[in-house]
Amino acid sequence: MNKPVRHILVIRFRRVGDSVLATALCSSLRRTFPGAQIDFVINEGIHTLYEQHPDIDRLITFNDRENHHFPTYIKKVWQTVRQTRYDIIIDMRTTVRTLFFSLFSLRTPFRIGSRKAYGQGILTHRIDNHSDNTIDMVRQNLQLMKPLSVLAPLKYTEEFRLYVSEKQRADYRRYMEQQGIDFRRPVLMATVTARLTYKVWDKEKMKEVLRRIIDRYDAQIIFNFAGKEREMAEQYKQEMNNDPHIFMNVEAKSLPELCALLTHCHFFFGNEGGPRHIAQALGVPSYAIFPPGIWKSVWLPGDQTRYAGISPDDFMPYREQQERKLNYTERFNLIPVEDVWNGVKDMLDELPDFKIHLT
Repeated sequence: MNKPVRHILVIRFRRVGDSVLATALCSSLRRTFPGAQIDFVINEGIHTLYEQHPDIDRLITFNDRENHHFPTYIKKVWQTVRQTRYDIIIDMRTTVRTLFFSLFSLRTPFRIGSRKAYGQGILTHRIDNHSDNTIDMVRQNLQLMKPLSVLAPLKYTEEFRLYVSEKQRADYRRYMEQQGIDFRRPVLMATVTARLTYKVWDKEKMKEVLRRIIDRYDAQIIFNFAGKEREMAEQYKQEMNNDPHIFMNVEAKSLPELCALLTHCHFFFGNEGGPRHIAQALGVPSYAIFPPGIWKSVWLPGDQTRYAGISPDDFMPYREQQERKLNYTERFNLIPVEDVWNGVKDMLDELPDFKIHLT
């Protein structure tokens, strides 16, 4: 391929966490091919996270009908690759469904995806980027760029970022102040719930850590929740005697609002998931509790002193958990309150906004 790279298609889909981590790949592609247009395929509903991203030129969204009605899906895939002649397609998902982007683009010289049997003959390059669980997801994603080294020196970045305008930040700060947030005191976002309830750490243990945070730092804790999670979050607050340090009236009603909210938080704590990835992408220090079966080594990239977490695997190797035939609850309960508290405390004691409020 001698002509310059003009159009790149990155296929991600999935949910918030996966797509946030994928921005490091888009940024690396931008650095490597600064003149190329980078199109990003994503589920409708989370695309608003990337509308201001400087390394994504065009968002191609699929709504629920387009995703679940196969003829509609195929038609849109066909239209997407026919409207733009792509020089590079990177299929981060590499499923039978996403392979149609490459199948309809056999003239695209670089059709890259993960190494799976059904990609043979459709993809030009199949990369073994998911077999090593000691490599975090950002670096696994970046391995998909390897075949492009014949086109240009690869310029990797492991930084994944999201962007919030100054107007959005200012507007949301005024809203938070109207809801009673005092920015002279530390502000912490907590996710005590999760979209998938089995990913929620033991309630009593979570409440104990939250009480200690309040007692030690006089911190204002904003509960983050979505939809049906509200009821569980309300139960937490009620069971904590409706402590005035806990705020449920600061609501982010969209993903851009969640980003704006997080830019005004000094710390993130809670169950691992999409909000934690968003916090890290905005530079907010965080401490996450990982449920069984979710590899911390894969899903927690970056500086481990600023973005930390804890997992059942820290207390018993995964293989031993299997050998002992521990059930899911028993595995989750391997995480003790004291270790979570010590991890959170060690981080908060070093953050200026918490340090000055130590009691």
